[in-house]
Amino acid sequence: MAVPPHLLVLGAAVSVQTGQAWGKLLFTEAGPLGVVALRLASAALILLALHRPALPRGRDLAFVCALGAAIAGMNLVYPALRWLPVGVASTIQLLGPLAVAVCTSRRAADLVFAGVAVLGVLLVRDSSAGALPWQGLVLAVASAASMAAYLLLSRRVGRDTAGLGGLAWAVTVAAVLGVPAGLVHSGDAVLAPDLLAVGVALGLTSAVIPYSLEMAALRRLAPRIVAVLQCGEPVVAALAGLVLLDELLTPTQLVGVGCVIIAATAVTLRSREQDVPPEGETVPRQEGGRPRHSR
Repeated sequence: MAVPPHLLVLGAAVSVQTGQAWGKLLFTEAGPLGVVALRLASAALILLALHRPALPRGRDLAFVCALGAAIAGMNLVYPALRWLPVGVASTIQLLGPLAVAVCTSRRAADLVFAGVAVLGVLLVRDSSAGALPWQGLVLAVASAASMAAYLLLSRRVGRDTAGLGGLAWAVTVAAVLGVPAGLVHSGDAVLAPDLLAVGVALGLTSAVIPYSLEMAALRRLAPRIVAVLQCGEPVVAALAGLVLLDELLTPTQLVGVGCVIIAATAVTLRSREQDVPPEGETVPRQEGGRPRHSR
């Protein structure tokens, strides 16, 4: 019996945010870039060993490399966590998919929701909780832009490559981009046997499992639906930060998280993009061959 795609996305959210909070615990031993190196290298090796994919060619290879660059960019959230709580960083990350939804929308009302999201970010920067360093904000915004690209490219790669082979090569590209920086920054610390073992577990929980679940879901759901389900990630991140890191957000910051979630959900639900029809079915057509869209 196939698992509903909505549960796949929710499972991915829990896995990636728990892994992200866990990764922050390793900063004292390996540093943020060392954690990124462990995460990507172990995830790439696991995916390549499991799927043994053929190397993509032509345009498929170009899209796989682009997806790999997006995955590497998403990992900028780890150095951002040196300055930001997990819940705050995840909230800022959500602005990436929200920006895509707003930019592709033709409805002026969606600009209002974009304003609500901006208000949410301002509330997340609650001055009573202390100033949020600009370094963390810049890195989190860069991760948000990469998250938007990942959402779109992941569906393209998953649709045009067999199984999870495209994902395996994309994570390998991300590892090629991210591992050297980790080795330069953290040196031999990331090669310690105990850290390597933890890195494998981190790669599974924060990369292999969530990326695989999301790609499987994107084969059956439109990106806007996946984006809606991802809107709950800041809540999961805040809970993971509280349980694993004792990071408690202020009431004002929690209101800000809620504003961003509401805005992102509203915009993506109003998106004009239609759902992907179930496998084996086609979109109904009207006379003249034009597709008939539901409202």
